[in-house]
Amino acid sequence: MSMLRDRYDNQLSTTSTAARDAYLAGVESLMAATPGMDTAFEAAVTADEGFALGHISLARAKQLLGRSHEAKAPLARARELAAGTTPREQSQIAIFEKILTGQGAAALEAIYEHLKSWPRDAMALAPATSVFGLIGFSGKVGREVEQLAILAPLEKHYGDDWWYRTQLAFAQIELQMFDEGSRNIEAALDGFPRSAHAAHIRGHLFYETGRREAGLAYLVDWMKEYPRDGLMHCHNSWHLALWSMETEQHQEAWRIYDDSLRPGAAWGPQINVLTDCAAFLARTEVAGEPRSPERWRELADYATKWFSRSGLGFADMHTALAYAMAGDGEALAKFVESPRGATADMLAPLSRGFDAFARGDWSRAVDEIEPLLATHERLGGSRAQRDLLEYLVTAAMVRAGRTESARRQISTRRPQNGKGSGFPVAGL
Repeated sequence: MSMLRDRYDNQLSTTSTAARDAYLAGVESLMAATPGMDTAFEAAVTADEGFALGHISLARAKQLLGRSHEAKAPLARARELAAGTTPREQSQIAIFEKILTGQGAAALEAIYEHLKSWPRDAMALAPATSVFGLIGFSGKVGREVEQLAILAPLEKHYGDDWWYRTQLAFAQIELQMFDEGSRNIEAALDGFPRSAHAAHIRGHLFYETGRREAGLAYLVDWMKEYPRDGLMHCHNSWHLALWSMETEQHQEAWRIYDDSLRPGAAWGPQINVLTDCAAFLARTEVAGEPRSPERWRELADYATKWFSRSGLGFADMHTALAYAMAGDGEALAKFVESPRGATADMLAPLSRGFDAFARGDWSRAVDEIEPLLATHERLGGSRAQRDLLEYLVTAAMVRAGRTESARRQISTRRPQNGKGSGFPVAGL
């Protein structure tokens, strides 16, 4: 059988150029977070119903879009077809099967093994990258270092590939390697200017270096042509809302929340809606805005619908925060009494700390949350997202009358965040 190839020169088990072209479009959409990755993969399997990689990629796209219940049929079909594919494709299908069936640790181990034979299989590598990937959510201390360690040796295989440079830049920026990260994210955007992942990561560079006004101007301009149904619309809007709040544009910040973040208004994967809403609401309160009980209640109900017992530390942390701020002690108690997942040991003190903050017991909030700051990378997500914890502790110190301790706390742990106007914690 004469085989076609993907953009990384890997053989594909299809003889249909239409299937190949649709598959390549789906891969590009997935890697750039542009709308249409699911419909592209659907077109690939319509053109060649026997194209196993098209089916497994469709299943993965459904998962990424928050529609995992629609992934079962394409996963099952990929399994049926796997035996007739190349060893690389069989290995990739097995990796995605593990991911789709909740076997994250086994999937990551399989990716490491896969890369030994097929280092340029970017679709297989992708789930191990970024702050929401298998390494990002592994629950390990040192996972930021591991994130860079899996990517850096692959430079000789990927060269100036824009997707690779995007992922490498994020890993570097999270480790405060700003010069290297800046070079790579600019190279990525030169290679694919409309990549929402690359634009997002450039936003993180602005954030981490304390350039709020410049970051806001950049992302506002970039987002003008990004559709609402794009995978990153909700989360990039979170960055816009935070920067608007921190530059004293409070009305605009709340407009963005209600238009692009809030449950029922936002389009985005459920994990983004939950975590971005909880973080924004908490950080507005830290910045001096009054609490919004109806919004917290709405979010707590959303969390119950989608994440009541997820076992994913990053989601559970934000769910616990929503329950605490909504005053739902019964739901919150579940996280204290029987936490689950790789970061279960952190969830009970976090829940107690959130409850204390919600009730105005500032000293208790500090006592519960502050010891967790040294290893909060275990929870996953970006440093910008975990600043939620940094700021809650700092704000609780201020409100407990420990202003000097608060200044030392934030200047030691997040010195860049005190630059410019609109410091994120009221009272400093």
